[in-house]
Amino acid sequence: MGNIIEVRNLVKKFDKDVIAVKGIDFDVIEGEVFGFLGPNGAGKSTTISMITTLLLPTSGTVSLNGHDVVKEATMVRSLIGLVPQNLTADDELSGRENMELQADLYNVPKDIAKERIDELLKIVKLEDAAKRKVDTYSGGMRKRLELVEGLIHRPKILFLDEPTLGLDIQTREIIWDYIRHIREENHMTVFLTTHYLEEADALCDRIAIIDEGEIKIIGTPAELKASLGGDSIDVVFEDEIGHSDLLRSLDNVSDVTKNGMEYRIKTMNGDQTMTDTFAISAKEGWRVKSVSLHRPSMNQVFLQYTGKSMRDEENGSTKMSTKVAMIQNRKRQ
Repeated sequence: MGNIIEVRNLVKKFDKDVIAVKGIDFDVIEGEVFGFLGPNGAGKSTTISMITTLLLPTSGTVSLNGHDVVKEATMVRSLIGLVPQNLTADDELSGRENMELQADLYNVPKDIAKERIDELLKIVKLEDAAKRKVDTYSGGMRKRLELVEGLIHRPKILFLDEPTLGLDIQTREIIWDYIRHIREENHMTVFLTTHYLEEADALCDRIAIIDEGEIKIIGTPAELKASLGGDSIDVVFEDEIGHSDLLRSLDNVSDVTKNGMEYRIKTMNGDQTMTDTFAISAKEGWRVKSVSLHRPSMNQVFLQYTGKSMRDEENGSTKMSTKVAMIQNRKRQ
């Protein structure tokens, strides 16, 4: 599979003091789920708005399926589906009527639209609520409706901007299942933005960590975690073992540190090293008091490449997005 999205030196300035996106470069491979992980105000929504033709770049280029998003905006729009962060369904219309409106906007013939609407509502289990007004829907139901609205014209690329924002974890997991199903059924590329660590980890084939308008690193969840040095195993022995070099000689082990009877083993394969540690302990007659395996988390990855915890960052990350919103509102007046 080749690249379906190519972004080169993309910049967005809202005024001389606010640079929301700072010359980023990345590619999205056709058929993958690609994620932007970062806090509010990191530049995620601004970037997705430029890629989907809703916002003009200050400089740089973006192409989708070989089409320039500025010079060939109409063609690009025909290739994409967009589920924005803010809910857009009409509360006074039913779920089905909202879907029909979306089909009309994309010039989907009525007979084809009916078939697709029936199919999509069934996928997200809204067929029984299809005739109800949207203002009677729960937050999760509305998100599911918005999700399939973006699919009515069978896009090559589906953009999801914070698709589970504000939902509880159980509803989020349901939405994740729908995203996986829809991606597989329609053989499409999915580009999502999120500030939920577990969402990026669970859904994405590759993740770009973005902060303050800059991409810090891109890789698969496994690659990002492995970049921290792999897993660690804490082993406490009942007696002084005296030969920690034997632990260092195990396959996959990169380092061993000692603190009294406790040893911390750094390894690229925690499961295998756990097995090897028990085997060598039995062979040498070492008595193991306790053992625990620790794997790198996405929050540790975020901390490594941004210098701050995602959870700490969320507490103070609204300044940039608030400033951007003020500038945009001022320009509309």
